[in-house]
Amino acid sequence: MYQPYGVIPPIVTPFDESGAVRLDALSALAVRLLEGGVHGLFPFGTTGEFYAVEGAEYETALAAVRDAAAGRTDRYGGRIQLLAGCNHITTRGVLRRIRQVERVGGYDAVSVLTPMFVSQTQEELYAYFRTIAEASSLPVLLYNNPPKTGVRIAPATAARLARDCPNIVGIKDSSGDMTDCCEYLRLTEDLRDRFQVMMGRDTMIYAGLCCGCAGAVASCANVAPAVVAAIYDRHRAGDLAGAWEAQKTLAPLRLACSMGTFPEVIKEGLELQGIPAGKCLEPIARLRAAEREKLRAVLEEMGLLKREDAQ
Repeated sequence: MYQPYGVIPPIVTPFDESGAVRLDALSALAVRLLEGGVHGLFPFGTTGEFYAVEGAEYETALAAVRDAAAGRTDRYGGRIQLLAGCNHITTRGVLRRIRQVERVGGYDAVSVLTPMFVSQTQEELYAYFRTIAEASSLPVLLYNNPPKTGVRIAPATAARLARDCPNIVGIKDSSGDMTDCCEYLRLTEDLRDRFQVMMGRDTMIYAGLCCGCAGAVASCANVAPAVVAAIYDRHRAGDLAGAWEAQKTLAPLRLACSMGTFPEVIKEGLELQGIPAGKCLEPIARLRAAEREKLRAVLEEMGLLKREDAQ
């Protein structure tokens, strides 16, 4: 059974001025991230504006990312991991998305977010994820992001799902709550051969790895793939000081994301580097000029943008 590990960026979705997915830019970005040393790709996560793409366009974009990764391996000799975001307010809506991923083929697992807007009980969440896991031919990664959805997967619920559903292979925790992250790890410790915890908060990757996380789904890896991959690779090699240095290097970029509505800062960081990502779809607005200059300064300080390039 597939097990997630390493740094897997939730890849941004480049749109043209009409709001259509730019498949050429998406493919080019996927190649850039892989050359930067990441261990997988994850289209249509929160960073990928999953809520904005559906139907045939969703499938063609999935195929573009799959094809960009074809034949590539990571530094550990493993095939590049591919996760697909399958998110919806209803169970049947998620299952429709999973069927699309199954049709496209080539993906290792699907990531499923808690439903948005609807405030579920833990029993409803358990039934939701269990139904999805039992109906999917692909392994399922739970996705906990209460700051965005207002819904939390309690550690006891995650552990119950891990024990009852062999097709659930882990959880991405974007809560920013280290207590919950450690509880996910503690309550599933005896299942580590088939259930992994992936850190979803970029400022806490090092801490998560030290506690037992298998890796990170890191949005800032779109802009700084080598920096984020270094946190994992150095930690795995036993170079804890080096991993911590990479985490400190990354921190200003993640903190800068608060300047705009997510994930606009990620897209503008790519644009400043000359990488076509477009802007987020409306109603998300571009950064103001002063904010863009602050972001430019962060990228320069990180060595991701040469000062002469800013002229």
